[in-house]
Amino acid sequence: MAQLNLNTIVETTPLQRNTNLSNRYSANVFLKREDLQVVRSYKIRGAYNKISGLTDEERLRGVVCASAGNHAQGVAYSCQLLDIKGKIYMPTTTPKQKITQVKMFGKDKVEVILVGDTYDAASDAAHRNSEETGMVYIHPFDDPQIIEGQATSGVEILQDFSGSIDYLFLPIGGGGLAAGVGAYFKQISPGTKIIGVEPAGAPSMKMSIEKGEVTTLNTIDKFVDGAAVQRVGDLTFKVCQQVLDDIVAVPEGKVCTTILELYNQDAIVVEPAGALAITALDFYREQIKGKNVVCMVSGSNNDITRTEEIRERSMLYEGLKHYFIVRFPQRAGALRDFVDQVLGPNDDITMFDYSKKTNREQGPALIGIELLDKDDFQGLVQRMEANGFLAEYINERPDLFQLLI
Repeated sequence: MAQLNLNTIVETTPLQRNTNLSNRYSANVFLKREDLQVVRSYKIRGAYNKISGLTDEERLRGVVCASAGNHAQGVAYSCQLLDIKGKIYMPTTTPKQKITQVKMFGKDKVEVILVGDTYDAASDAAHRNSEETGMVYIHPFDDPQIIEGQATSGVEILQDFSGSIDYLFLPIGGGGLAAGVGAYFKQISPGTKIIGVEPAGAPSMKMSIEKGEVTTLNTIDKFVDGAAVQRVGDLTFKVCQQVLDDIVAVPEGKVCTTILELYNQDAIVVEPAGALAITALDFYREQIKGKNVVCMVSGSNNDITRTEEIRERSMLYEGLKHYFIVRFPQRAGALRDFVDQVLGPNDDITMFDYSKKTNREQGPALIGIELLDKDDFQGLVQRMEANGFLAEYINERPDLFQLLI
């Protein structure tokens, strides 16, 4: 069993009851803290289980993998521990923090190569390298030994929990964690409802299960980088198809809100993929009342430079940040009138971009307004209209929004 093989390398991470979440949802909510692993994610479990099982001949050839960050760290750390050379392909969009961590864990044993904009592009490059050089390809999820290794986190949950677990929420990227832990739970705790959670911008497992076959997404939102894949594994799909009771696709903005709440309320740092399982609780609010619930916190490799983007996405989702193109009369005092007559007492201008055109009666200004309460939005719009300020709301215009903001 992989559990024996990993005992000396992998941390037995705590299963902690979270008071804030338990009170919010009137349930007993526990967090499986895989963010506390040495590589700050569960990925070390599968990576070390796979690499440590290679033959002497395979070890001499070395290993190659593709990853958006966490699997790469697991592979790098395993290579360093086992004295095996490795080559790691990562998307060019990978946060710098994750790239730095991979190099730190792998030391002189690994080479990091940035290629493509998505995990899938990096994976293609890694596969080509494996075919050309003979290096052993270490898949991040679609491999029996990888799945077996990830399953050990489920073993720990059931060892640490006294009583029955009613709901288990698991993040899904390629499906390795959900397949491994889900399969183990179905054998040992068949009464537990297993809920997979994906980002709404990359619901590859949800789409595949709905269609009854592995389906490749043409485009994805790469924000939840640890779980944004265009195509799940063939093996993980077959397992998840059997063991998952439901899959929830959660909006990226809602994930950002969860990240900020965990940091502000519990001093827990999570990456976007690490917040998926907790984010899904809001969509199961009624079902989990009075129940024992476990959420897998899968990783904490978050780049601090993303904080402002996380806050922005959260506020947009929560209805607290709004952008307009406002046509200002080109006269002295027009901005003062806007501030005095349009803005509410708790409204704040966070962006203002205006260039006066002297030969026109009106000039457009790009304005960002932050509200204290989302219910103040209608009043803001009504005051603009009542005071003669012509405005185009661009939050719901992705073509303009992505170009201007």
